[in-house]
Amino acid sequence: MEVRNVPHVSELLANSPKNWGKWGPEDEVGSLNYLTAAQILKGIATVRQGKTFTLQVRMGDPDGDPVWPGRQGAKRMSVMDRGHYNCGKGPVFPGSYQYADDVMFMYLQGSTQYDALGHVWYDDQIWNGYDADTTIGGLAKASVCPIGERGVVGRGVLIDIARHRGKDVLDPGETFTHRDLLDAAQAQGVTIEKRDILVIRTGWIGSFYKRDRAEFYANFKEPGLTYSPELVQWFQDMEIPNLVTDTIANEVTTDPVSGVDLPLHNALMRNLGIALTEIAQLDALADDCAQDGQYAFLYTAAPLKVVGGTGAPVNPIVIK
Repeated sequence: MEVRNVPHVSELLANSPKNWGKWGPEDEVGSLNYLTAAQILKGIATVRQGKTFTLQVRMGDPDGDPVWPGRQGAKRMSVMDRGHYNCGKGPVFPGSYQYADDVMFMYLQGSTQYDALGHVWYDDQIWNGYDADTTIGGLAKASVCPIGERGVVGRGVLIDIARHRGKDVLDPGETFTHRDLLDAAQAQGVTIEKRDILVIRTGWIGSFYKRDRAEFYANFKEPGLTYSPELVQWFQDMEIPNLVTDTIANEVTTDPVSGVDLPLHNALMRNLGIALTEIAQLDALADDCAQDGQYAFLYTAAPLKVVGGTGAPVNPIVIK
């Protein structure tokens, strides 16, 4: 059996570009700063048909939610319903109305969600150079809350890499690069422009609902973008503010060259401040884009304003 010498992520990314300090020493939203009023108006200008699409997966689905291995799907429980009144234990109010109430227990990253920029790190520093100790007990810096307070609006572009390769879903561990994205964009008749919100469909999350759960999680290795210095520089040059995919981690689980797990989380999010949106359901949007040929649209999103959160659920809305 071959034994690989896997480098530390700091070694792999030793020469990787950083945007630390670009928007000041107190910045907590990173490359979302690229989404200026001009970019918002550019996104609005793509709206021509009045079609809307929501990109969140269902939460608390009795058949299961797609989550990272080791996490559990959201669990919803009723704490007040008709049963309380049937057994004489429901509260009585003036006018005698009745009501239902419930609670949900979940990982904040257990649904379609935004990562906080401080979610991952190396060398004891998170986004913008903040000390990793600021994550103790909750993220005092670069949490998801500033992203929720700011909101995300701009021109989005869907790149359907699965359809481009003639597949319903990419294979486990199947990779692609920024060059593949550009090839697919050309085939679709759309141009990825500077400061676009990049939405990539692999078919992976959609396949969760069509396949056996044990098979979905067996030897878990998602498809996705794979690290290279050239890819990171492309994201930097294009000033991409937000990467949205229909996978749980937005990148191939293990970089096939270095053996490092999830290096793009650090290269793109920790170093460049690019917001990552994961577990998006893109199949209906992709089918519609393939039918009408419009792959650019207004993308809008705002994760829940969870103070100190490492991430938060979101239901992005696309308007064409």
